[in-house]
Amino acid sequence: MGNEAQNYSYSKTVKLCGLEEPEVREKIHDLLTAQEKLTMMFQSVPGEVDIRISARSEQEEEAKSLVKNMVRELKIRLGSHIFTTNSNVTLAETIVELLKEQKMTITTVESCTGGMVSARLTDVAGVSEIFKQGFVTYSNKAKRKILGVKKITLKKYSAVSEQTAWEMARGGAALTGADVCISVTGYAGPETGENGEPVGLVYIGCNVKGKIEVEEFHFSGDRRLIRELATVNALTLLRRCILENYKL
Repeated sequence: MGNEAQNYSYSKTVKLCGLEEPEVREKIHDLLTAQEKLTMMFQSVPGEVDIRISARSEQEEEAKSLVKNMVRELKIRLGSHIFTTNSNVTLAETIVELLKEQKMTITTVESCTGGMVSARLTDVAGVSEIFKQGFVTYSNKAKRKILGVKKITLKKYSAVSEQTAWEMARGGAALTGADVCISVTGYAGPETGENGEPVGLVYIGCNVKGKIEVEEFHFSGDRRLIRELATVNALTLLRRCILENYKL
């Protein structure tokens, strides 16, 4: 008679943000070589990468051990890019939980994403404990009148600039008294910017207790995809800035 079939299987999903799939594969390329009892399957959506780790063995404990050891190694290699090992947990849920843990409140101020960031956060049950308010300041006038973005800033640097994203993040926090404010401004298309800036240029600002950081992004795709990428990258930056606050 031949060998008995492997009867036990065990799986775990590692979910990442802030890295694209090619970057993840490069960081763990040596772990992806053929292994007798363990496999890793990738699934990517804009701004996120999921790795499903599965093992089969005639011994249940061996299958679990193989997967747990690989998860441990991925945490070493990929660090804080891993936001959960629970396949049912979203990035927004982890952010809401972090804010609750630190007893911090949040406000969102958005332009090109039109409220998509606040929608992701308010999808999470219990978010009312930490969510102050969301603003969609689409026009320059709204940015000035509501958030206090300076007229000279808009004239000199335009509405889509590092300086405007910075002032939006500052203004949103000041207006609502929130501990954290995330700002998004960019060109989702189809038209280019007023000074010929490319479609897909997006600035995202994050203000955590007065410490403001702004990142510049260049996204590709149609209007829908650019807005989706801006949203998930805003959440990714937001999570990183909150985690950095733990170290203060």
